[in-house]
Amino acid sequence: MSGAQLSVTDQRRATRHPVDFPVIGEHRARGDLPLHVSNISAHGFMVDAAPALERGDRVIIRLPHIGRIEAYCIWISDDRAGFQFERIIRLDDFVSMIEALQPNPRLRRRS
Repeated sequence: MSGAQLSVTDQRRATRHPVDFPVIGEHRARGDLPLHVSNISAHGFMVDAAPALERGDRVIIRLPHIGRIEAYCIWISDDRAGFQFERIIRLDDFVSMIEALQPNPRLRRRS
């Protein structure tokens, strides 16, 4: 078997925040991948215009106030892909990150 063997509970109900954040994902086999994060939560994120990825693929991205964090691809649909962080982001760090990624407070969702 290849890729991550994830046993994930459904965390899609977590509050997702819309963002417009281009980032470079570090993929073990494919090198650097340009990704566009379109929404994010404390548990993971979604990219649109995803490069050819597979479930279980691991990427490392750099987020404001969080730094480098690893995430696993848990779903793919058309050109979108959803990733789960390998660890949960602490609330205070998450709030700081959202403030950096979404500076307009009217567009932020309440946690």
